[in-house]
Amino acid sequence: MRAGIFGAISESVLEVQFTQDGKNARFVALVEPHLGDAYAFARWITRDRDDADEVLQEACIRALGAIEQQSGPSARAWLLTIVRNTAYTWLKEKKRLKLVGLDDLSEGDLVRVEEGGAEGRPIADPEAVMIARAEAQQLEGLISGLPVEFRETLVLRDIQGLGYHEIAEVTGVPVGTVMSRLARARKRLIVGLREANS
Repeated sequence: MRAGIFGAISESVLEVQFTQDGKNARFVALVEPHLGDAYAFARWITRDRDDADEVLQEACIRALGAIEQQSGPSARAWLLTIVRNTAYTWLKEKKRLKLVGLDDLSEGDLVRVEEGGAEGRPIADPEAVMIARAEAQQLEGLISGLPVEFRETLVLRDIQGLGYHEIAEVTGVPVGTVMSRLARARKRLIVGLREANS
């Protein structure tokens, strides 16, 4: 197994990747740079680390099978579309949803959640750490409580950094719908934060 930011991708997936003539270089160039984002997106959709690992493995197999068909300008959006479709298929098969708690995150993931990705940045004091941890947990809970179409749009835009057109491509909805979902998701988060802090 290979461990890293995207969990554990089985060696069999990687072996299949390396045995296909002509596909290896294309897979490495198009898919590997986005595996971290793909895993994070799968994690937000499935709400479970092990399920996200399984989804990413299946998505990599699907991406490898369709690598010759990818011709669009954004390999990232193409891969995230495959991850999204794979995750929803996976969830339908499992017929369950589970909340990912901060306790399930690795130490590195906790640092990224609490500090916005700046690993190694000095922490002000223990009280600041406690406040940041509580705020991150509160925000994670609010995001997890959003309807799935709002949650995926918010994650793709505000966490993954995709543009409106890329999100529309990934989710298969018009750009106007993306903008509407994003505005509604943000409004729900703001209302939730105000209610929690009042």
